[in-house]
Amino acid sequence: MEAQIFCDLRSGCFLAERRSVSPLDRSFFQRDPVTCARELIGCTLRWRNCAGVIVETEAYGALNDEACHTWSRPSAREFVARHPAGAAYVYFNYGMHWMLNVLVKGGSEDGFVLFRAIEPVEGIAAMTRRRVQSHKSQNTKYKSNSWLCSGPGKLAQALGVTGRDHGRDFCAGVAAGFFPPSAPVEIESGARIGISRAQDLAWRFMLRGSGHISGRPSSKPWRPEKE
Repeated sequence: MEAQIFCDLRSGCFLAERRSVSPLDRSFFQRDPVTCARELIGCTLRWRNCAGVIVETEAYGALNDEACHTWSRPSAREFVARHPAGAAYVYFNYGMHWMLNVLVKGGSEDGFVLFRAIEPVEGIAAMTRRRVQSHKSQNTKYKSNSWLCSGPGKLAQALGVTGRDHGRDFCAGVAAGFFPPSAPVEIESGARIGISRAQDLAWRFMLRGSGHISGRPSSKPWRPEKE
């Protein structure tokens, strides 16, 4: 059996043990983006030599969602048509940061899930090195793990995600994938941030109590997600 990364959310401990647990398969991503974004909270994202517990996501619908790339970018619509569910959708945001998403399709609606934040559990030294090297000075705030991946740009930077990863299949190998949580998680939802359109949709999901999220909007309260 392979050594895999697991998060015990009941005890707060992160474990790297030899357990026979399968990664999420393609069928997980053959559903609507809101369902996938919600149920990815608490899962572990493995990316090459790093891993982290997903604590914040946002859903984007391929149809009638003005904040989604498919609304205005033909290349995004072509990506949805040509790639399977579970493919990485990577783009360069405002000429500053790479952003990591996963394509979901085959359910009631196609779309994307944006990974906004993870709690690092493996490869922390490599994540820290990438974050620090991207700045001219050695900022002391990066000594705290909560700063490493608390935002989609930070997350991609810490993991070393670039445009070369656009189209990478999360369901086809060992370099990248997702593993389910070891226990039930408590999730909150709220309005998406960093967008100028479709701001009313409560399609942002967060692991309740996490100290690794990118921040709360002050004007629109979060609400617990029902089981």
